[in-house]
Amino acid sequence: MIARRANGIAFASVTTLFFAWGFISSNNDPLIVSLRTIFSLSYTEALATQLIFFLGYGLMSLPAAWIGNRIGPVRTILLALGVMALGCLLVLPSAAFDAYPLILMALFVLALGITTLQVAANPLAAAIGPPESSHFRLTFAQGFNALGVVIGVHYGSRIMLDDTILARPLGPITNPVERVQALRAVSDAFFLIALMLMALFLFIWIQRRRIDAAASDMVALPQASVLAAIGSRWAIFGAIAIGLYVGAEVSIGSIMINFLSQDDILGLRYAEAGRYLANVYWGGALVGRFVGSSLLVRMQAATLLLFAALIAAALCCTVWLSDGPMAGYAALAVGLFNSIMFPTIFTLTLERSGVSQSSTSGLLCLAIAGGAALPLLVGILADELSLGWAFIVPLAAYLAIVVFAASARRSPPKVWTQ
Repeated sequence: MIARRANGIAFASVTTLFFAWGFISSNNDPLIVSLRTIFSLSYTEALATQLIFFLGYGLMSLPAAWIGNRIGPVRTILLALGVMALGCLLVLPSAAFDAYPLILMALFVLALGITTLQVAANPLAAAIGPPESSHFRLTFAQGFNALGVVIGVHYGSRIMLDDTILARPLGPITNPVERVQALRAVSDAFFLIALMLMALFLFIWIQRRRIDAAASDMVALPQASVLAAIGSRWAIFGAIAIGLYVGAEVSIGSIMINFLSQDDILGLRYAEAGRYLANVYWGGALVGRFVGSSLLVRMQAATLLLFAALIAAALCCTVWLSDGPMAGYAALAVGLFNSIMFPTIFTLTLERSGVSQSSTSGLLCLAIAGGAALPLLVGILADELSLGWAFIVPLAAYLAIVVFAASARRSPPKVWTQ
């Protein structure tokens, strides 16, 4: 009973990390709209904000796995939180210089920290408890990630997209006073996030021994190779699926505010569209993860993933082939079926890779960088054709996840190894 209570406290501590990176990452969606207005960017240029985060995954995932193998997950998490706070603080002078490239550099530092945090925290959440309930634990923890996303979009939209700062229709800010005001809003948003990260660092430091004890199987393994996962067919297959999923989810979220603001869709103001994004798209992911975590103790994880990916693909097809409220609400509904995809793909891959959890986690997070191609393609299609046509890209990604899920149903899990 005492051990279960200690594990519960440790798991609750780890879920705060999922909330934190969901909260922070979701601020990219209102940030893209803000920066696009301030610097008169095209969709392709504005989506460079997301590409910077994907680049962080590409460069930091394997080094983060190497660090995790040597110092253990909890110390890796503390390092990640410190880097994330630094990245947020660097946004302040970058915005003061009124330079888009400098803001991207600050966001890159933030992305390095978030990547390191994910590499350490995802397998840690799955490891605190019996292996047979790992799908439930990671999906439940990801539910708090979704909660962070919902609150984060509200937070970012309220500060960066307030009607007194930005208003429809979209156009460059030429008034120097209004430009300074818009950049200050960006700085204020990230300064408050930095303070939150400092408080979270202190909390995890206090809980570090409890978390280490609850996940005693996840010890530092200096001899483990970060490249071991490359030799696993299932680790590669899962990495492809993870990259496609994250690319699809991020692409849809990044264009949603602009998509819903179009007169032939819902014709919303930016701030109102931001609330739809938070409450319906990301809110659907929040509800779906908690519902999905309960379903995962009653049905096969691969089956649930197959169902969710098929519905998400059908909704993207609806957006592509229609317009008006039907297209708008179909796009928003994708969030509900995105909900269980990341944690389910992650744990299905951990179960089948047969190599170090840290190495597999590093490869899966590295694969997120491959998803960078999707926002880029979405931006190009949006500029050349329309935002509706851009939904072809996530449609193709969800169909590929259907193939992964169907294959996982036919393949038994292997014993996890450290």
